[in-house]
Amino acid sequence: MFDAMDVGILSFVIAAISVEWHLSTTEMGWIGSVNSIGMAVGAFGFGLLADRIGRKNVFMMTLVLFSLASGLSALTTTLTVFLILRFFVGAGLGGELPVASTLVSESVAAKERGRVVVLLESFWAAGWLIAALLAYFIIPEYGWRIALILTALPAFYAIYLRRNLPDSPKFEREGEPKQSFSDKLKLIWSKPYARRTTMLWIVWFTVVFSYYGMFLWLPSVMVMKGFDMIHSFKYVLIMTLAQLPGYFTAAWLIERAGRKFVLSTYLIGTAVSALLFGNAESLTMLLISGALLSFFNLGAWGALYAYSPEQYPTAVRATGSGMAAAAGRIGGIFGPLLVGSLLTAGYGFGLIFGIFCGAIIIGVLAVLLLGTETKQLELE
Repeated sequence: MFDAMDVGILSFVIAAISVEWHLSTTEMGWIGSVNSIGMAVGAFGFGLLADRIGRKNVFMMTLVLFSLASGLSALTTTLTVFLILRFFVGAGLGGELPVASTLVSESVAAKERGRVVVLLESFWAAGWLIAALLAYFIIPEYGWRIALILTALPAFYAIYLRRNLPDSPKFEREGEPKQSFSDKLKLIWSKPYARRTTMLWIVWFTVVFSYYGMFLWLPSVMVMKGFDMIHSFKYVLIMTLAQLPGYFTAAWLIERAGRKFVLSTYLIGTAVSALLFGNAESLTMLLISGALLSFFNLGAWGALYAYSPEQYPTAVRATGSGMAAAAGRIGGIFGPLLVGSLLTAGYGFGLIFGIFCGAIIIGVLAVLLLGTETKQLELE
């Protein structure tokens, strides 16, 4: 929830500071991309660390890092300093997401593991809703800086976690692993896991590329389509509400229909919705296609987070999930930049969202052709 609040508020802050600091569309794109550069570094580094010192410790470290860096970014007066702090926010966010899903997947019985991890990820929707509410009520009245200061508050949650959160029972049973980084890398790309790793990296890249390209730009797209900032924020809030049923339906289906079915079906829904949204002209079509985009895309995210840790044994589970997420974050670097550069070059939203549609279809093919079903299998 706190992760999503931070990423979500950034999409509204970009729309606000672009006016205050007179940013070009390219500079706006860089804000989202620097966040993803940090996420790539964090997912890779903190994933390795979680297999070394435990899931709980890394979970708390990343929470404090992204919260404090986000709060400090409220004090900046230049784009350069803002970008540097957003890198550290991204590092914390990127590390926390795969580590949290690994911790939960290792703590739940096989028969309900997928459903519980998707429900964990459903709190992303709650965070986006909080971000949209903060944007709607706080930014127009009190400014974007106050909104960012509020995002520093989750750092205090680490105190509660330290006292009350148990670490992964699987990790604690295995003890500190003996493999070096090169040993872990060899295992992830060894014959039993190479096909799974290839599939995960492709899916993560296409999903993150399209998600950050589309969702970080949503408020700005609404402004560019002629709506004022307050109305744009309200419309994005309405679209965001559709994320919750997206997660809940995915959680219900994932133990019944399986990971591959849910992930591929929701990704196809995302691709079609992206095409509709990019070509929508009326407010009604924008809201309907934007809501469908939220529904299907976030349901796919939940399935992906449930699916990723199930591909690897305990000794390299956080490393494998973290590296797949890091590959995805590279896509997150290019997504927002692509939108900014294509808009600067004069291309329309139809073409831009068509590119995202095509990328998602590649992810669907990777799941169908390379994916292995892991429904209710015991973790290695």
